[in-house]
Amino acid sequence: MSTAQEGLRPTPRVVALFSHGDRHYEPLDPVEVRYEVEGLDDEPPRAVEHSVLWFTEGKGEEDLGVHFFERVVAPERLPPNAPMGQFSCRLPHSPLSYEGVVVKIRWCVRIRFFFDSGRDYVSEHEFTVGLLPPARPLMTIP
Repeated sequence: MSTAQEGLRPTPRVVALFSHGDRHYEPLDPVEVRYEVEGLDDEPPRAVEHSVLWFTEGKGEEDLGVHFFERVVAPERLPPNAPMGQFSCRLPHSPLSYEGVVVKIRWCVRIRFFFDSGRDYVSEHEFTVGLLPPARPLMTIP
């Protein structure tokens, strides 16, 4: 398939439903996610990966930690045979979500589809862990 034809493929859309509607969890809580996939058309995926991870944003190097990972290749569990999927895991003690001035810690669920054509599609859905208040910048006195 040419690059021009590849660009015409529709982008899939993933709707993720979390077990906590507000997407807020505490350490050691179970996270349960159900999702629906739309827009796959005639190209069903050959594999789907589910992961729960945290990452940092901000100054310096960005860190990433994968807490849960599952690869699904069974045809009966893949769209279009199963246009919905689900997975769950129990969260660890840390790290907690954090809105710092210099660094932020974010948690997300990542759902990744792999196609026979070689393309892939990633859908990320953020949630929070813990109740750390956001940091405030230090006030300097002139």
